[in-house]
Amino acid sequence: FVQSQHDILIDGEKLSSHDELMSNFFAQPDALANGKTADEVRAEGCAEELILHKVFDGNRPSSSLLFPQLSAYVTGQILSLYEHRTAVQGFIWDLNSFDQWGVELGKKLAIDVKDHLTKARYDPKQQPVVIPDAPATSRILNYYVKNGREATDNGTGMSVNPLTSVTRKTYREHIPPPIHDLGGNVGKLS
Repeated sequence: FVQSQHDILIDGEKLSSHDELMSNFFAQPDALANGKTADEVRAEGCAEELILHKVFDGNRPSSSLLFPQLSAYVTGQILSLYEHRTAVQGFIWDLNSFDQWGVELGKKLAIDVKDHLTKARYDPKQQPVVIPDAPATSRILNYYVKNGREATDNGTGMSVNPLTSVTRKTYREHIPPPIHDLGGNVGKLS
């Protein structure tokens, strides 16, 4: 989601928690598209018995959906799409749809994406991000950064600036949001 509902910037960190998660989101399609060879895994010093698990052919199709903000309607759309798609495609392509070794490669690629995202967030000229050999990732990352900059208020009266002022020390002042539809005791349990 372009806008986080409760973004927290930890003291001393350059990116918010939402941007950290989005870095992984942007990197995973590259992991699926490019894969990793046994030689690349060996060059990282991986134990020989784990190489089989960390090798990926690549050339696997994927889709990235980037919505403006989480809502009940969007949640329903995503759940119905992925519930059906994940299981059916796994059966058809003879893939393990719940492969955790594949997640590791996406996390490694996310480190590079985080660097590009950090530069984009702090670039006073707001130059487009260009990630070599990853034009799709560059495009979706630029969309995310541009729309995150332009979002200043989502109708709740709270800032949705991606470089949020909410920190580890001030988050209690922001949860629950001052305007919500929870009813009852102003959204608090007691």
